Amino acid sequence: MSDSKKILVERKGPVVVLTFNDPATLNAMTEDFLISFANELERISKEDEIRIVILTGSGRAFVAGADIEHMRQLTHITSSRYGAITARVYQLMESMDQVFIAAVNGFALGGGCEIAMACDLRIASKKAKFGLPEVTLGVFPAGGGTQRLPRLIGETRAKSMIFTGEIIDAEQAERIGLVNKAVEPEQLMEETENLAARILRNSRFGVETARKSINSGKNMSMEAAMRQDLYLFDLCFNRPDQQEGMLAFLEKRPPKFE
Repeated sequence: MSDSKKILVERKGPVVVLTFNDPATLNAMTEDFLISFANELERISKEDEIRIVILTGSGRAFVAGADIEHMRQLTHITSSRYGAITARVYQLMESMDQVFIAAVNGFALGGGCEIAMACDLRIASKKAKFGLPEVTLGVFPAGGGTQRLPRLIGETRAKSMIFTGEIIDAEQAERIGLVNKAVEPEQLMEETENLAARILRNSRFGVETARKSINSGKNMSMEAAMRQDLYLFDLCFNRPDQQEGMLAFLEKRPPKFE
């Protein structure tokens, strides 16, 4: 368990499950929550044995967004601290070697939707709800919502969701590409862990390098991103995983990666 009981930690071999555990507030994103979350991520980043991080929530919410009473009292000066803490969380998630999977059990609104979008993959319970309703509160989704959502579902759909504050269900989120799959609530963790197991069967170096290429390539021109890919591809041929993977294919057997 982490230093905050509002974030529960369960280790399952190379997988760690972080459960946001403040159901009374629908797992609201207070400053304490964000600091505890960032500290937990920093600890995980140093544990080489952990390959996958699963995020989920307790109660009716994944994360239902910010603590609005706290946000109401912020000024244009004090809001910068909250923004900096939030940015630290997303920067950690993208820079870590581990793959992040969101198991979205309930409400994922505002910052909660942004946390889910910062994950690599998303499995949603059919009870889940997604939305970025910040414009209804006089602000906008500045924690990555205006940047990640268009990349996931396209600019036109993203603008519609952001400008209207629309909240959608899990099945619609699957149709538009916001989540990978919507499943019955009782199947959520099983489906998420099965996805993790499929990733774990593959080359660790291959998965981590592909993730690094995708995340950094988003901010490059196509030409620069392709140069990066060729450089990273060359590195694969200096690793035992490449020899084992290709030999296993030729020998028609499952690979035994390091």
